[in-house]
Amino acid sequence: MADDESRDDFNFDEEVVRRLSHLLKETDLSEIEVETGGHRIRVARQINVQASAPAAPAPAPQPQGGGEAASAPKPGPEATAEQVPPGAVTSPMVGTVYTAPDPNSAAFVQVGDKVSEGQTLLIIEAMKVMNPLPAPRAGTVSQILISDGQPVEFGEPLLVVE
Repeated sequence: MADDESRDDFNFDEEVVRRLSHLLKETDLSEIEVETGGHRIRVARQINVQASAPAAPAPAPQPQGGGEAASAPKPGPEATAEQVPPGAVTSPMVGTVYTAPDPNSAAFVQVGDKVSEGQTLLIIEAMKVMNPLPAPRAGTVSQILISDGQPVEFGEPLLVVE
């Protein structure tokens, strides 16, 4: 009977979940959480997104004359490839990056450290949730491209593991 009583305390309303799900799709959010009356409902969806390099900026207009600027090479795909170094670990989300578990601790990794696959490289805080970023492969950290407390965008290179 105790189980039935606890169920009565929380009136699960499927319509609320349906409306929250619709709101997720409508706003293109990945999760939403609502708390009311001491009860919390969290609705999340899995989004499979493949990282792509940012589009190359449009070339600046060239002068009509036949000067040196007219013979300058136009930026192409190779300019975009330079933005994401080979072996880069990119941000899976928008948030704030932290290089250590707390302000008084040493950084998770430093340049020259050997890491194993799955080892925590840093933490990205998104919507007040701390998300550890695991190493996608074993290797050596050759570059750290961000600083502690820096805001990051989805797909932004964070560090390089070679």
